[in-house]
Amino acid sequence: MKRPFRGLMLSILTLATLAPALARAEEKQPPALDRAALLAAAREIMTAQTYCALVTIDETGRPQVRTMNPFPPEEDMTVWFATNTRSLKVRQLRKDPRVTLYYADHANATGYVALTGRAQLTEDQAEILKRKRAYWDQAFPGLKNLVLIKVVPERLEVLNYKAGTQADPETWRPPSVEFAPAPKKD
Repeated sequence: MKRPFRGLMLSILTLATLAPALARAEEKQPPALDRAALLAAAREIMTAQTYCALVTIDETGRPQVRTMNPFPPEEDMTVWFATNTRSLKVRQLRKDPRVTLYYADHANATGYVALTGRAQLTEDQAEILKRKRAYWDQAFPGLKNLVLIKVVPERLEVLNYKAGTQADPETWRPPSVEFAPAPKKD
């Protein structure tokens, strides 16, 4: 009968010893950021980068990664790109519009953003002219074979150390924001 009591006493002593350390660890955890703060932290990293990675899914189901020159994210975090209508990525997006965008600030060790969503292709000339970049005259003479890719966000993960976003200490999962699903086209 003495052994269970001794085990209980050891457990109580262990907890009493660890309690101050656990309290200090809890104090060091940054407060959870709200949606607006997380989006601002993501936007800071996204707008500071000239390039990001666009990940599409090929016909075998494997991810395909390429470097893209995005426009800054819009207010709703929609991201636009331009590409050639004959590119492999356009064929892949027509078959499977699911994409991931990856922005990283390695130079300043600020963090990263991973945005998953659905890509929509548009050849609308008004939209193209609204977004026209100077280098397109050379890359797309007469703006032929140019298509815009619009990525509508579904989920965003962000680690921005300057803004105080941190991964979960146990799972390492970064803070995230969920977006309302895009309406289905008829």
